[in-house]
Amino acid sequence: MTQAPVAAVDRRQRRRLETIEEVLGLATQIMAEQGVAGLSIGEIARRMGIRPPSLYVYFPSKHALYDALFARGARLLLEAMEAMFAALPAQPTTLQEILLPAAQAFVRWSVEHAAYSQLLFWRPVPGFAPSPAAYQPAVRLIELGRARIAALQDAGLVRADVPIEQIERDWTILVSGVVSQQLSNAPQQAFEDGRFTAALPELVAMFVGHYSPRTPAPARASRSAKR
Repeated sequence: MTQAPVAAVDRRQRRRLETIEEVLGLATQIMAEQGVAGLSIGEIARRMGIRPPSLYVYFPSKHALYDALFARGARLLLEAMEAMFAALPAQPTTLQEILLPAAQAFVRWSVEHAAYSQLLFWRPVPGFAPSPAAYQPAVRLIELGRARIAALQDAGLVRADVPIEQIERDWTILVSGVVSQQLSNAPQQAFEDGRFTAALPELVAMFVGHYSPRTPAPARASRSAKR
């Protein structure tokens, strides 16, 4: 059997990846316009100037397309939060200085990418659940958050008498609640002047007040040092 030249295979693979990105980009636009549940294979095909069956070469079902969109959104959010953490000062002086930028980065991204946020944080598509592979960036984000809380406990900035899981749960409720309220009640407002996003500094201050150590305490030994 004669094999196709490597260069031709590479071109076909590159074109396939470009087409997949085009589909995902158009799908995101349609979700932003029509809502996540309003995504239509037919509308994507119409905007690409092709017949709908042609898209099944790339995505065998509508749920497969949602799965790819979930993975893309989760990866973009993870990258945004990793960049935010990397930009934090090496030695922040207060818990508020650490947590407020994290809350603002998460909420800003979520408000500015409302279509992805609906898919990531709500359940707008009946019967759809992300595959383990698509969910992996979200798992990494959860692990990143838990590691940050553990580091704050080690530094004596967060109460040591509360399990990390409880702190993480309450933090998630806080930031996702702001996202939900903003997107549900004032989706046309930008992050900077949003009715609900404006409450972030005060809400984070309340969280800090609750989870800061009751009395000043020396930094605990790091977890690695304990082993």
